[in-house]
Amino acid sequence: MSASLICLRQARTFAPRSLPATTRGYAAPSADTGGDPKREIIRRVLYPSNIRNRSTPIGTWRPDVGRALQRAIPSVQAHETIERAWLLHKRHVRQKREAETARKFEAMRKAMDVLHEIDPKLYLEANKKDDPRARSAEEMEKVKTMKAAEIRAMEARIRGLFPRELRIPTDTPSRTGWKYEWKAFDRPI
Repeated sequence: MSASLICLRQARTFAPRSLPATTRGYAAPSADTGGDPKREIIRRVLYPSNIRNRSTPIGTWRPDVGRALQRAIPSVQAHETIERAWLLHKRHVRQKREAETARKFEAMRKAMDVLHEIDPKLYLEANKKDDPRARSAEEMEKVKTMKAAEIRAMEARIRGLFPRELRIPTDTPSRTGWKYEWKAFDRPI
């Protein structure tokens, strides 16, 4: 037995059996026994007890896992062989993925070369660097007449992406109802 466990054991044997009435248990659980049991059920599910005398229903702890592993993989060499085979498999999958990406990139590069030969103007338009947050003078003038919420919506929107303020379609209607007066910010494309 380690020295710390012996000290702990001795400290327990010499500790007083009952605490005086003047001490206060700040971390003591509340004596809330009545009411809705949902809170207690949720607490038990989220924070299972630390007592490991039986297996958990979701499989987070099993007392027989050591024996099961020993039966399935009896030696360290077998375990290392399986581990190396798994790493080899992952490497092959990664190499296939990288080869596929390289093939797609090469096809895209060839298509861009053909576009450059056919129509240089379209090639330049396709490769133009565009700042998605840049605003035209027309848009800046329109901002002056907008409300704060509309300005925030316009600044949050990035060109070419799905509008953030558009609601996701759901099976049930909104609790607040439909906003009939809402209009999207019309921007020249």
